[in-house]
Amino acid sequence: HVQLVESGGGSVQVGGSLKLSCAGPGYIFDSCEMGWYRQGKGKEREMVSFLSSDGTADYEDSVKGRFTISLDKFKNTLYLQMNALIVEDTAVYYCAAEGCGLEQDNYYGQGTQVTVS
Repeated sequence: HVQLVESGGGSVQVGGSLKLSCAGPGYIFDSCEMGWYRQGKGKEREMVSFLSSDGTADYEDSVKGRFTISLDKFKNTLYLQMNALIVEDTAVYYCAAEGCGLEQDNYYGQGTQVTVS
């Protein structure tokens, strides 16, 4: 069982910044596509950002230019730097490891709350 542990969430004012972290076993960063989802209250889960296996980053339109996804393989940690936060960014953010290995397994963290007010 793969455990992904998010941290870095919290409450911040509009225009502020937060940096989310997702720690996991080292091998997943080579065998999975890593990224972040979020789910606001009463809303459907949406993709925020993903890193493809070739290192290409993809972003949901509303976060482009404000969020940056990155990976530190030495620390076995995925990051999401969030700047210029707006109220609409309020959600639970989930780390994801998808399409892992031959079985194409998917793993998700427990989520971390981000509140912008």
